[in-house]
Amino acid sequence: MENILITGGAGFIGSHAVRLLVNKYPKSAIVNLDKLTYAGNLLNLTDVEDRPNYRFVKGDIVDGRFVFGLFEQFAFDKVIHLAAESHVDRSIANTMDFVQANVTGTVNLLNAARHFWKDHYEGRRFCHISTDEVYGSLGDDGLFTESTPYDPRSPYAASKAASDHFVRAYHHTFGLPVVLSNCSNNYGPNQFPEKLIPLFINNIIQKKPLPVYGKGDNVRDWLYVEDHALAIDTVLRKGAPGETYNIGGHNEWKNIDLVRLLCQVMDGRLGREPGTSEGLITFVKDRAGHDQRYAIDAGKILRELGWKPTVNFEEGLRKTVDWYLSNEQWLRQVTSGDYQKYYRQQYEER
Repeated sequence: MENILITGGAGFIGSHAVRLLVNKYPKSAIVNLDKLTYAGNLLNLTDVEDRPNYRFVKGDIVDGRFVFGLFEQFAFDKVIHLAAESHVDRSIANTMDFVQANVTGTVNLLNAARHFWKDHYEGRRFCHISTDEVYGSLGDDGLFTESTPYDPRSPYAASKAASDHFVRAYHHTFGLPVVLSNCSNNYGPNQFPEKLIPLFINNIIQKKPLPVYGKGDNVRDWLYVEDHALAIDTVLRKGAPGETYNIGGHNEWKNIDLVRLLCQVMDGRLGREPGTSEGLITFVKDRAGHDQRYAIDAGKILRELGWKPTVNFEEGLRKTVDWYLSNEQWLRQVTSGDYQKYYRQQYEER
C-alpha cells in the first residue's frame, strides 16, 4: 500500500495521470488535489470517482498550512506535481497568478515533503512535471536536451523555470528524492478549449474564425496525453533521484500545417465539403515574445527508462477529434459555467 498525491489531477494531463494510476495500482491510494480553477474539471474523472482507491480533495497549493495538513492526514509516499497555471497568454495578462501557483505552490509542496519524510527517503519520490518552454526557442535545427541551458521567454516559462530550480535545489541541499520531466505540447481528450487544438475544434463546430498567430510558421512538438501519462508513471517508478527526463512525441508540426490537417479531419467527420473549415482560418497579430520552435530529444528516457511515444500525430489527432465530437456536452459545459453546478451537486450538497 502506498499513498500517492497528484496535484492538479482534475486538469487535462492530471486527469489522465489519475486515471492511469487508479486503474493500474488498485492497492495504492490515489489522492487528487485540485483547486478547480477554470481548467480543473471533475467531469474528466467520472469513470473513476467511485473507485475505492481514489479520493478527491479540493484545495490550493499556495496555502502552505493546508498543504502541510494534507501531508499529515494522508502520509504520502509519492508526489506527482502537475498543478500549474499553464497558458502563455494568461501569463502575459496576469503574471502574479503564475508566480504564486507555479513557484510558491511548488515550494510549499517541497517543504511539506521534506518535513514529513524527515530524511527517510527510501521508496519515496517527488515527481515534478515541467515544460519544454523553459529552454527558450530553437532555430530551424537542433533539439532540446536535458543539458540545454534555460532561457525562458514568457512569464509562464519563467515561472516554470523557477519551480524547476527550486526542485533541484531541494535535492542538492536537502537530499530530497526528486525527479523532473520536461514535456512538449500535449494534446488529446479533456483539454480545456483555450489551447490550440480544442479551441479550433470548438470553433470549427460552431463555424467561428480560426485565429492563427502571425504567419502560422511557429513549430511545436506534439505529445499525445496518454503517452505522457505513461511517461510520468515511468519516471515516477524508474527515474533516478536528481535526474531530469525530456518527454517528447517526435511529432514536429508548423502551426499552419497542423491547423490545415485539423480542418481536413473535421470536414470529413462533420460531413462538410472539403476546404470548408480551412476557409475559417484568420491570421492575427502575433503573440508577444512568441517562441519560434520547440523540439524535444527524448533519447535519454528511452535509453535509461525504456519509454517512447506510441501515438503518431495523425492518429492522435483523429482520436482527439472523435472524442470531442462524441462529447459535445462536455465541451458545452466547460465553456458555459454549468460545470460549477455539477461540482456543488456532487460534493458541496452531499
